[in-house]
Amino acid sequence: MRLPVVLLTILIPAVAWAEEPATNAPALWGSPTVDNGACCKTLGEVRSNIDRLDREIVRLMAERGRYVHEAARFKANPAQVEAPERAEAVVKKAMTLAEADGLSPKVAEAAYRAMIRAFIDYEQGVFAAAAARGDAPWKK
Repeated sequence: MRLPVVLLTILIPAVAWAEEPATNAPALWGSPTVDNGACCKTLGEVRSNIDRLDREIVRLMAERGRYVHEAARFKANPAQVEAPERAEAVVKKAMTLAEADGLSPKVAEAAYRAMIRAFIDYEQGVFAAAAARGDAPWKK
């Protein structure tokens, strides 16, 4: 009977920490760091800016996807989609750019590795779709 009481004493504070913070309240600690301290007065303002950036990131990813689709035309077969040396070079470049722009290179590395994997899968799908249409010169 003592174990449930102990568990409740541990879990109840954890639930309190999991609450969604108010979006219109001032920050609880620290000073603004974005825009030379001009932003951000509320969590809502932070989230609004993140949403704005997410729209731009997705737009750029869509553009990148169009080029990935285009790249498939230059590859003799689906085996050429995986290009480990090129992938590593792209990741290393992203990490260097990140460091220069004040982003953690580890964040850039993780994001780029996930994005590259997703685009490899996408490009393999481009080859599969071409094969399904009978437009597969590598199979002739």
